[in-house]
Amino acid sequence: MEPTRLRQVPYSKARRWIRSGDLLLLRRGRSWTHRLIAAGGRSLYVHAAMAAWWNRDLMCLEMVQWRGGRAVCLSHQVALCPGRWDVYTLTPVGRESVDRTLAVRAMKRLTGTPYGWKALWRVICRHLPLVRWLVAPPTEDPEVVSAGGLPPMPTAPMFCSQAVAWAYRAAGVDPAANLPDRLTEPGDLARSPLFRYRFTLMPD
Repeated sequence: MEPTRLRQVPYSKARRWIRSGDLLLLRRGRSWTHRLIAAGGRSLYVHAAMAAWWNRDLMCLEMVQWRGGRAVCLSHQVALCPGRWDVYTLTPVGRESVDRTLAVRAMKRLTGTPYGWKALWRVICRHLPLVRWLVAPPTEDPEVVSAGGLPPMPTAPMFCSQAVAWAYRAAGVDPAANLPDRLTEPGDLARSPLFRYRFTLMPD
């Protein structure tokens, strides 16, 4: 569930409590594109990513428009969007089901891959009234089979929340049951029973 009451924590204090495989969700800004994305997804969130520790550096693994898959320092992202990055951790149900290491490896495999514009446009079209009335939404995804601790590469480019949902499925659990990855939006991840809100990151 999306938080009704924010717990704002300075980044320097919060980073020690963030684990690899935690879900990162970005709240909407003031732009009209953010407003449209948030409204379409029935949520305050417009972007999804995953936290990952690389030695002593805390990284943000994400799919970004115009740039594709990348890994950047989470501290930089917090400085760019103060008070808008929410950290979600796994619930007891999620902790029992998800291999965090495998989820991170799946997201790492997407770095350098192109952004899934075609997949994003499909989601946008699904929100159009006529399409919603006439086209039944799909409910299943092909199984993601990881071999030797290495997830397979996806067959097509992905957008942000689609990539995160795919990575968690590669790690053993579906965060949005009865909803395929290609239709999973940031708000769907926030509402997933696998995650709970922890805190909102503020710059130091």
